[in-house]
Amino acid sequence: MNSPIRRSRLEVSVLRIGHRFVRDDRVTTHIALVARALGCDRIFMNEVDKSIRSTLEEIIESWGGRYFNIEIIESWKSTIKDWKNGGGKIVHLTMYGLNIDEVIDDLRNCDKLLVVVGASKVPRELYQVSDYNVAIGNQPHSEIAALAICLDRIFNGKELTRQFDDAKLRIVPSHNEKKVLKNSGE
Repeated sequence: MNSPIRRSRLEVSVLRIGHRFVRDDRVTTHIALVARALGCDRIFMNEVDKSIRSTLEEIIESWGGRYFNIEIIESWKSTIKDWKNGGGKIVHLTMYGLNIDEVIDDLRNCDKLLVVVGASKVPRELYQVSDYNVAIGNQPHSEIAALAICLDRIFNGKELTRQFDDAKLRIVPSHNEKKVLKNSGE
């Protein structure tokens, strides 16, 4: 069930490292929702509450995107190593990195990108193992917003009209009302 923006050439996934229990539940959930809605193939997460996975699976069941994978991992280091061994590049979102406009052409020309979104202070080692340390501005800001802007730039805005073929619910854009169509599956 490929959507119109999925490219056969560019695979993009997200790695969420670190998670402060209870405090980050909503943030981690929103990072996963942004990844799913804005064109990613999967999210890798460690140290998360099991309810986060359940919530995401319910969203996928209702709103579509069954190709989107949720993978709970033991080690972010192993995930990065495996990704690199598979020919992928690592993009670490950090306000200390190079501005996204300086590297966006390079990112779009990759075959596989793993976008890393940290929680609390990320290990220094992540800066060294990343192929790109990328900033969405060099000011403190939300990691959710940074991921959304990064994905929007990578996909040139095409993800904003994304439709999931397997959706049971679909919003009908409207000027003045909320309208949701329910697909009975028939």
